Amino acid sequence: MSMPIPNDAAPRARSAAVFLLVLLLAGLACPGMAANPFITVASTTSTQNSGLFGRILPLFTEATGVAVRVIAVGTGQAIRLARRGDADVLFVHDPRAEQAFVADGFGVDRREVMYNDFVVVGPAGDPAAISGMDDAAAALARIAAARAIFVSRGDDSGTNRAEHRIWKAAGLDPSAFDPWYRETGSSMGASLSMASAVGAYTLSDRGTWLSFKNRGDLEILVAGDPRLFNQYGVTLVNPARFPHVKKTPALVFMDWLTSRAGQQAIAGHRIGGQQPFFPNAGSNDGRTGEFHTREDF
Repeated sequence: MSMPIPNDAAPRARSAAVFLLVLLLAGLACPGMAANPFITVASTTSTQNSGLFGRILPLFTEATGVAVRVIAVGTGQAIRLARRGDADVLFVHDPRAEQAFVADGFGVDRREVMYNDFVVVGPAGDPAAISGMDDAAAALARIAAARAIFVSRGDDSGTNRAEHRIWKAAGLDPSAFDPWYRETGSSMGASLSMASAVGAYTLSDRGTWLSFKNRGDLEILVAGDPRLFNQYGVTLVNPARFPHVKKTPALVFMDWLTSRAGQQAIAGHRIGGQQPFFPNAGSNDGRTGEFHTREDF
């Protein structure tokens, strides 16, 4: 699936010198912060498991002096952590939930950062005959009709939420499914491992899929449906609500992610020669706007 970097992803450019000056001035006002500044980011597992953070965070820390401590959990859990004020920044992939997080007063200044897509993977034998379909809802309906085993994360993650939206678009309710629908209540990697072990279908984010090594005979069977578009955003946890939030270094992190340097770092990440994330900072509605605002998504 070809996903070119949008030409209109205008950088929120700030040089490393500006970042360091901001930190220096903050340190003069709050000496304890400048000595060893760090922020806590509540994020999805895909940014960690795909190796993205392993690539970009050292570059950010080198440029700014700010260390980043990541809590990598499902998107739902990350949002709950941020709602308790247990993080400085929220970096997840569920735009509707992120917008609600801001609307409810828990976050401010949400920004688009990057995108990729979800993929439906399954056994090469493909008992539900979905290979090559470009309609994810129709593909899941066919899996249900065949009563083929489907592994769900079942953990309120961004991927799990996307899966449930696709079932809804198919007019089906997973809570009514027979035992062929199996919830792991665990991470994407664990869910992929289970799918590989039992020859099942599952929905995965592309970044985790590319980094997953124990595939067995699993392969990508369905991709390219606009419903599978996967937008990531970053939001400052509201310092007016949680005064302990480290606003200055958190904004430095957000500025860097959406700057030319940060966007280039994201674009430069590779897994087995393939690009798992595509930067689109400055785009208010993702790639075209239709993907994550459709009422049936």
